[in-house]
Amino acid sequence: MLWPDKVTICEVGLRDGLQNEKVLLSIDEKLELLDMVVASGIKIIEVGSFVHPKAIPQMADTEKLIQRMKKVDGVEYRALVPNLKGLERAHAAGLTKAKLTLSVSESHCINNFNQTPLEMMAGFIPCVEYAAKHNLSLSGALSSAWGCSFEGRIPAAQIEKIVREYLKLGITELSLSDATGMANPRQVYEVGSYMVKTFPEVKWILHFHNTRDMALSNILAGIQAGITIFDGAFAGLGGCPYIPDATGNVPTEDVIHMLHEMNINTGVDLSKAIATARRAKEMVGHEVASYVLKAGRCEDLTNIKAQRQNNR
Repeated sequence: MLWPDKVTICEVGLRDGLQNEKVLLSIDEKLELLDMVVASGIKIIEVGSFVHPKAIPQMADTEKLIQRMKKVDGVEYRALVPNLKGLERAHAAGLTKAKLTLSVSESHCINNFNQTPLEMMAGFIPCVEYAAKHNLSLSGALSSAWGCSFEGRIPAAQIEKIVREYLKLGITELSLSDATGMANPRQVYEVGSYMVKTFPEVKWILHFHNTRDMALSNILAGIQAGITIFDGAFAGLGGCPYIPDATGNVPTEDVIHMLHEMNINTGVDLSKAIATARRAKEMVGHEVASYVLKAGRCEDLTNIKAQRQNNR
């Protein structure tokens, strides 16, 4: 197959990475990580979410974070919102883009939001109207699109039904999320190819957790399916608070390293992405799931060998 020349990385560490952490980072610490992400060259950043602070206290200071952060031209800053109230808060804080989210799994959606997917979708109508009135951009996320701990494998027809509902609302940027870490490469390729072919008007994003060590393989399968935008979280932090034993996202730096080794451009400085992951690890105070952070880049081994030869 022909590999793409470029792949786009979206950093979700400040939201999905930190929302399951026991340590609550200060706004200054979050701003430090945000500045490091921007300095690395990543152009799409999910800075937080506007959910009830009692449900996810790690995101309680998202308004203050947005109000204090430096907005760099050419960088897209977005936040996750579950409803109109969340969108209003995001707008008031100064954001111009938000991501609506629901679970494709009815059981997970009810457990998470106490509504069915279609009931949640109906609640998005006021969000679309509000966004149009205030010149805001909206994207949509389909959580548990690949599998659910309550229902198992999610049929492609169930995903397609939610996609069509999003399209009725005029939302054409959609993220297929694997919050449970149940996706496998064949499934990603087959479902991804079908979605790309059936909905060419959609800007597709894939979001994988590395629960069963298949996230990088799933990204490759997604690329083979024709998708070139992927979420990652620095140091592989994260996990859904509503999914038992959920583990972290695929590490941003691991994704970038793999792609660069394949001569696929990301526009990101890998050394700076690794530095971000290292700093995040220091802040949360525990071991993380980043392989590149532990082992270094393949390039580093080559440089060490060359240095040894030069010193002979």
